Amino acid sequence: MQRRLRDKAAQMVAKRLERAQPPLRREVVEYILDVNLDTMFSLRRSKANFYRITSLFSGVVACGMWFDGICKWKNPLTMILVHVLFLILVCYPELILSTVFVCMIMIAVWKYPWRLQKPPHIITDSELAHLDQAHPLDELDEDTFPTSRWPDVVQVRYDRLRRIAGRVQTVAGDLATQGERAQSLLRWRDPRVTPVFMTLFLAVAIVLYLTPFHAVAMVMGLYLLRPPWLRGRSNLLFNLYNRLPSNDDMML
Repeated sequence: MQRRLRDKAAQMVAKRLERAQPPLRREVVEYILDVNLDTMFSLRRSKANFYRITSLFSGVVACGMWFDGICKWKNPLTMILVHVLFLILVCYPELILSTVFVCMIMIAVWKYPWRLQKPPHIITDSELAHLDQAHPLDELDEDTFPTSRWPDVVQVRYDRLRRIAGRVQTVAGDLATQGERAQSLLRWRDPRVTPVFMTLFLAVAIVLYLTPFHAVAMVMGLYLLRPPWLRGRSNLLFNLYNRLPSNDDMML
């Protein structure tokens, strides 16, 4: 009840200041009053949060691209250094955590010249909020709930939301399909594939039990870092995994 009363008061103040000269937008009033109305859908905020998540995982993507370049032997000098570092870490595994923390310290030192000169909570970034790319009459028009716009405007926004939700639905379906294929390995969805993977898992378990961990790690690392001329064009296990059944085949 207290939150609803606070939201109603913020809406009344926003409507009054919208009629002032010069008018003040509702977003500015909500930001000044520190009103948490994030439960209301906003396409601009959704885009901003999506790009925030993208920038958060940009380091992981950059590391993946760097590792892919190493596996393709694009730079021989870097490849030699990576092999030497990998062999050292395999022979002395107690240095792995120390190396990781030292790398984190080096990254922090590297980012020091680009540090913020002001406290971050008083800095507003219009580029981060996507205010410069949003349409002023559409994406910046923060509608009320329930809507008070004309039916044609609501229909345009509804069609746009369906198009965006369709992309999200496709990605969610692909993730669910891959997970169901992994579960089908042990659920006998395919009576021919499950025995094959059971035999493979048994062989891997025996090899891991009889072989020292250093040798297994070294072989796996050298296999991942093998030169391009030793790489085949097709992966039998990957193709077999993509042919596994999932619940997507039974959906209407």
